[in-house]
Amino acid sequence: MSWFCSPTLHQVGLLFLRVNLCTMTYTKTGLCLLLGVILQSSCTNKDNSYQLIDIELVSLLKAQSPSGNLSYFELPSSTDLNKIPQDPKNTLTTSKIALGGFLFHETTLGTEGKEPALKQTYSCATCHHYDAGFQSGTLQGYGDGGTGFGVNGELRVIKSNISNPDVQSLRTLSVLNGAFQTNQMWNGQFGSTYVNANTKSLWTETSILKYNNLGFEGLETRSIAGLEMHRMKMTDDIIKMGAYKNLFDDAFQNIPENIRYTNETAGLAIAAYLRTITASEAPFQKYVQGNIDAMNESEKQGAIVFFGKGQCSSCHTGPALNSMQFNALGMNDMIDCPEPTFNTIQNDPSNLGRGGFTKNPSDNYKFKVPQLYNLADSPFYGHGSSFRTIKEVIKYKNMAVPQNKNILKNQIDPIFKPIGLTPEEINTLTAFITQALYDPKLRRFVPQKLPSGLCFPNADLQSRRDMNCF
Repeated sequence: MSWFCSPTLHQVGLLFLRVNLCTMTYTKTGLCLLLGVILQSSCTNKDNSYQLIDIELVSLLKAQSPSGNLSYFELPSSTDLNKIPQDPKNTLTTSKIALGGFLFHETTLGTEGKEPALKQTYSCATCHHYDAGFQSGTLQGYGDGGTGFGVNGELRVIKSNISNPDVQSLRTLSVLNGAFQTNQMWNGQFGSTYVNANTKSLWTETSILKYNNLGFEGLETRSIAGLEMHRMKMTDDIIKMGAYKNLFDDAFQNIPENIRYTNETAGLAIAAYLRTITASEAPFQKYVQGNIDAMNESEKQGAIVFFGKGQCSSCHTGPALNSMQFNALGMNDMIDCPEPTFNTIQNDPSNLGRGGFTKNPSDNYKFKVPQLYNLADSPFYGHGSSFRTIKEVIKYKNMAVPQNKNILKNQIDPIFKPIGLTPEEINTLTAFITQALYDPKLRRFVPQKLPSGLCFPNADLQSRRDMNCF
């Protein structure tokens, strides 16, 4: 089935159009043909109220699509490379994507562990694994210095004798749907283009931002910089495995062999892989592609709240339901969590969000609008993990009372104001985000095994025990 035009539904005094949801057709202006005043349908056994939901929802979606088409909200499949946003300096190829998928999970890259026993026991996927929706399953992402895994990473902890573990002071962002985020991190610091086009003076060679000078977009820059940040490195031993040498040779034939096996090319391959990780199997994705049965009635009502009264789509829009906006919503920082946290201090520049990067006071406390798929995989939300359920976040935005006492009233974004959702609207909105934006098949993006033969996403003893990997 394909979606076509949809009449606007009014709150009261409706004058219904007679439409057939199976066979509706466009006029040139996208308006439906007036067929009568009695709502009818020849589609299976749906009652009128159920079909009114679909008419209202599709109308809202089309009104918010720049093209007027539902395709605006579609995520491409991982194999449809022509539809996946690409960095022009890092063209997607199947060989590059395959290499990146291995490297992203490769624990052999963890060459400089905090102690000898932790060498080659962590990977990019340690803090961005599919079991947790390609984010961390813990309050903070515990990379080098961590041990254990559990079921979806929830039992990973810092090893007791590690004094300075590799832990970030902000919530680990998911890499899911990363192709639709031109600049990366909560403050958008990675990527030389788009919102960072005028920030070149900040890319000093003495900071990790030096990688912006390579001229790549956010995912590429983040992937290259991340290898250095987390003490991972391409080594001769990795290339000597043979399988990796062949993979690099296939993926980077146009790069001279003496500079082919580096952290830069490894980062480009990882970024290519990450661009293909899309939540294209989520129910909402199937719905916008024409399957009206992909979402249940509660989820559809929640979508109507999301794109209507809830005003969520003023920030969360497009295929990934995100944007490159930065907003100050007054959420608490990691240090405010009741649990013990690592590498967190009250005056951490990271807590300033965009302002911590740009050094512009008007950007202080503004954080990037994240994507919304598979949030249910890990129970921590907000840049400081200050919320533990999706419903808590919705209630917070509905009431619009800032958590963070360190932020002045005039620093809070004007969009942060009470919405007036009812308990039922909150429940249906929660259902939409929790269930309809959930892709249950993320395992498809994970390799069966690595060329190195090591366990992944972690290879420390406790993780291997947890995952039964030896």
